[in-house]
Amino acid sequence: MDALRIIIKQNSANYRKEEAMDNKMTYPLPPISTIIGAIHNACNYREYHPMDISIQGKYESMHKEAYTDYCFLNRTMDDRGILVKMANESMLSKGFEKVATSKKQGSDMRTGLEIQVHNAELLEEYRSLKNLNDKIKKFKDTRQKKFLEITKKRKKRLSEKKKKLDKKSDEYKKIAAREKEIKRYENKIKTMVKEFEEENYTKLVSRFRTLTTSLKFYEILNNIELVIHIRSKKETLEDILDNIYNLKSIGRSEDFVEVVEANIVELLENNDCDIESEYSAYLDYNSVINEEIYTKAKAGKRINGTMYYLNKNYKIEDAKRIFNKKKVVYASKYCIEKTSENVLIDRNGKKEYIVNFL
Repeated sequence: MDALRIIIKQNSANYRKEEAMDNKMTYPLPPISTIIGAIHNACNYREYHPMDISIQGKYESMHKEAYTDYCFLNRTMDDRGILVKMANESMLSKGFEKVATSKKQGSDMRTGLEIQVHNAELLEEYRSLKNLNDKIKKFKDTRQKKFLEITKKRKKRLSEKKKKLDKKSDEYKKIAAREKEIKRYENKIKTMVKEFEEENYTKLVSRFRTLTTSLKFYEILNNIELVIHIRSKKETLEDILDNIYNLKSIGRSEDFVEVVEANIVELLENNDCDIESEYSAYLDYNSVINEEIYTKAKAGKRINGTMYYLNKNYKIEDAKRIFNKKKVVYASKYCIEKTSENVLIDRNGKKEYIVNFL
């Protein structure tokens, strides 16, 4: 069986775990989807090319690296953070212009207390909108509220009158028509106020947001060596080989790679053997459970390692990505006694790799 063997080195990398929020934890090796995505990007593929991946490798150490996290709140807060005006209120673009910065807690963007002004014109626009909102609120709490209370009382009196009348009488019909007229007028006032507020305040103020910052951390792996095997159609393997030096990074965009070697190799099948890997790897769970691969298990345990559910590829259903997930065991010091359908051997001179496709 032919496969493409790629040996890669990275000075550092973060293979971010999807569930990590506050601090960006890393997988010990790049996930399957990360490798497939990087390969597709290098080849400029716009559609998925089916492939199976074997991922193994090692790293020297891990450290934490600080970074400043920027978070846009869905509202504005006058006493903290950085007041900004977004380029687009729907956040399709995250471009923004600074308006003012709070110097300390207890500052006030509207009065100018303890703030640093970056754009006086935009700050005045923001204050005008907030002043208008106060007027709208006051109008609702006074004149509109009073009007609605009056109409409520009128509707109640008319309803009580209707109860005493025959539904077929002319007077009943007049009262019912008057009720409808009051309701129409009531709805008209509500709609007018709502539309005025939407057009003159809500839409305009939605472009102003509070930007907050916090110190967070990346987990960074150091001095990484990856051994990746790819099984696919011959044309796809050759295409990847031709474009392998377009592969610039794996993980973050700044996690650059050095492609040490890339060759199409023949994997050994139907072999009895006794091989122990010098690398850690993602191993297919079923291959481990079925004892096609053995891990160094502690007493009373069948296997030893960390279980992950890793994304491989996806399909679009109802405008959503539905991922094909693989159940894997991350383990080191694993060995095989013979090959199987998904567990093969790549012999490179005196070096032998256990290849477990996912």
